[in-house]
Amino acid sequence: MTTPPPPKGPEPKPTQRVVVTSPRTRAPRARRPYSGTREINEQSELGAVYMRTLIRAQRRLGLSVCLVAGGALGLLPLLFSIEPELGKSRILGLGLPWFLLCVVTFPMLLLAGWFYVRQAERSEREFAELVERP
Repeated sequence: MTTPPPPKGPEPKPTQRVVVTSPRTRAPRARRPYSGTREINEQSELGAVYMRTLIRAQRRLGLSVCLVAGGALGLLPLLFSIEPELGKSRILGLGLPWFLLCVVTFPMLLLAGWFYVRQAERSEREFAELVERP
């Protein structure tokens, strides 16, 4: 037995990959019958839960920022009453208590405000993503 000679025609084309999918994959997804924003607008029980969580998160953030900033300012008189020698030291021609109250306080409050706004916006952004999730 002999093997037949190879065919002398054109070379076969390379195989091509074909993606096989259902025709429904290109169709738009059906929206939920009630989105989170609709629940909030209609003031349903679920919408109230959504709003309570956002308000609770913002209240917690506001109280924690106020507690830290107020605590830092409130500890200054305690610090100077415990260690009166600190009150006698001078920085840039000002007594240390006046320097801390007049110069350091305002940048600290600006930093606390910046932190609060940044975290509140992040919280609102996460809330919007939660509510708009399909």
